[in-house]
Amino acid sequence: MSGILYMVVPCYNEEPVLEETTRRLREKYAKLINEGKISPKSKVVYVNDGSKDKTWDIITKIHNEDKMFRGICLSRNRGHQNAVLAGLMTAKEDADMVISMDADLQDDIDAIDEMIDQYDNGFDIVYGVRNKRTTDSFFKRFTAQTYYKMLLKLGVDIVYNHADFRLMSKRALNEMENFKEVNLFLRGIVPMVGFPSTYVYYERHERFAGESKYPLKKMLHFAFDGVTSLSIKPIRFITSLGLIIFVLSLAMLVYTIVVHFTGGSQLGWSSIMTSVWALGGLQLFSIGIIGEYIGKIYLETKARPRFIIQEYLKDEDK
Repeated sequence: MSGILYMVVPCYNEEPVLEETTRRLREKYAKLINEGKISPKSKVVYVNDGSKDKTWDIITKIHNEDKMFRGICLSRNRGHQNAVLAGLMTAKEDADMVISMDADLQDDIDAIDEMIDQYDNGFDIVYGVRNKRTTDSFFKRFTAQTYYKMLLKLGVDIVYNHADFRLMSKRALNEMENFKEVNLFLRGIVPMVGFPSTYVYYERHERFAGESKYPLKKMLHFAFDGVTSLSIKPIRFITSLGLIIFVLSLAMLVYTIVVHFTGGSQLGWSSIMTSVWALGGLQLFSIGIIGEYIGKIYLETKARPRFIIQEYLKDEDK
């Protein structure tokens, strides 16, 4: 029997693209249902993440016209990761498998077929992985690839060139629900779930319409969240750096004593000032990294809800 597929599509100010996204997903679902790959009970769930434009109005209109499309409206903007999580945790109640995908049509909808094939082959998690980054600028391509490599070096179990385009089975989602992090970085959490997993490679397209929701400032913040949420190696790096500086200070002490007793040249104030500024900057940098971890502990201990659903549009019959 064909499995029930739910698509989770987070939306933040996606007014320019939603109608086209709906058209393409409707065509894809019709094809998959006709081929017997998915159940006619399959749905698409749009998650409105506190949009400031008419995104929710469009979602409501789409739902009223076609009950295959559902809508979740969060009480306020909670960020992309929380919006994805809200959709996943809601959809898993009725679905056998759930695919998360951005609304901007950069993810290849045709890759869904192969994802379902891999699910039928027994894989609980199927990662959509970009096979190249020709649509990115040189700066974005370089920084993204450097970031993935840095995470791997820090010991983070992450899939290279994978964003949030993935399929997860019902049992994988049930286990992921046990991860209670407030500081979400799903790309690092999903591999922790385990279960058989595989990859589907696809070419990422240009954004169909609208503007990117991840300018440089947000990208940097998201990247830093990923590091501090999944690895403690930066703190260990501070410890190692402190030990190295301590050893160097002992060497400088020996050097100073030797110079003093051999009647060498008098040490100038410039070397002292350089040392003071260097050590002061290093201390502030170290305190900042430690403070970031403490801040995350502070937020985790509060255990605030990661999302609040204001409204859920769905058909009554399943």
